Amino acid sequence: MAGNLILWGRQSSCNVQKVLWALYELDLPFKHIEVGGVHGGLEDPAYRVLNPNGLVPTLQDGDLTVWESHAIVRYLAGAYGKDSLWRADPRQRALVDQWTDWTATSFQPAWIGLFWLMVRTPPGQHDSAAIAMAYNQTIAALRLLDDHLTARIFLVGETLSYADIVAGVALFRWFTMDVERPVMPAVEAWYAQLQQRPGFRRAVMISYAELVGRMVN
Repeated sequence: MAGNLILWGRQSSCNVQKVLWALYELDLPFKHIEVGGVHGGLEDPAYRVLNPNGLVPTLQDGDLTVWESHAIVRYLAGAYGKDSLWRADPRQRALVDQWTDWTATSFQPAWIGLFWLMVRTPPGQHDSAAIAMAYNQTIAALRLLDDHLTARIFLVGETLSYADIVAGVALFRWFTMDVERPVMPAVEAWYAQLQQRPGFRRAVMISYAELVGRMVN
């Protein structure tokens, strides 16, 4: 049974969306407190005690406090998703972690950089050279995913894992941004598969209008 789960963070944050999606997938009861962005609160001393970085998300589970989205999603999978998001086999789990860490080090820096440059930066401040670089990096990462997913439904194994959550959260923004998208059949099929999951629709497929032209966390 889940403890007293409390999630801190604005729903419009892609990192918070990862945690929300995991919570919905695991059907866990939780309290959601919106902080950051238009909600403010990141500088409050009480929040800084929970998360000294002053960022989102932060998760409390009883007397445990965890920050960093991938650490939180891994924790939820290990604690509550032994029959779903978690992989008991160390060899399978190594592959899940491989894609989870690749997302943190390669994929997300590329696509979130592009999102900041194109969506969150006011049009009059757009840097075409920086946008082109971030776009090319995003395409390279997506092509890698497309090659990997050609013979697969999910990133690892036959069922959703936490790797699909941390990487797949990017897809709604990618497919709704005003950007040229080369045909990538396997990524498109993966996105279609994820859209069938209620947790993805509820946590990820939400408007990001509040972020347009807004460069403040």
